[in-house]
Amino acid sequence: MASSTVTDTNKPFSVLFVCLGNICRSPAAEGVFTDLVKKRGFDSKFRIDSAGTINYHEGNQADSRMRAASKRRGIEITSISRPIKSSDFVEFDLILAMDKQNREDILEAFNRWKFRDPLPENAHKKVKLMCSYCKKHDETEVPDPYYGGPQGFEKSEVEYHLRVQRKS
Repeated sequence: MASSTVTDTNKPFSVLFVCLGNICRSPAAEGVFTDLVKKRGFDSKFRIDSAGTINYHEGNQADSRMRAASKRRGIEITSISRPIKSSDFVEFDLILAMDKQNREDILEAFNRWKFRDPLPENAHKKVKLMCSYCKKHDETEVPDPYYGGPQGFEKSEVEYHLRVQRKS
């Protein structure tokens, strides 16, 4: 994936999934990826987390509709919402934004933080779009289901699950 950013071969590869509020898409991505990693016995090789570009839902569980859609597929979402922070650019090898606006917001934050915090100069290169790793889908972004009905959560969860399984 982003092997050029990994320097310690004993250090788990760390992936941070990021959406707007960290209660729908990024917790689902975290849950699905964690589930796949565990099923393959790679727990010790990865560190997986999620965050939001805003702090509005900080401290909250993932949206109940997303947790229900995931649970129907045997995936538990247990993450607690948190905003992205400057240290994420140091601690994570790959930061996956769910959509283009999330990516812009993450990069804006990096550009603000790099003047006050000691951040690696090229850390912005860790930020990628989630769908840039999709090989069998034309989507460029993971749609936000928050303001839609339950079908949006079903679609987001199913599509994300299928994307990850087909790539692995």
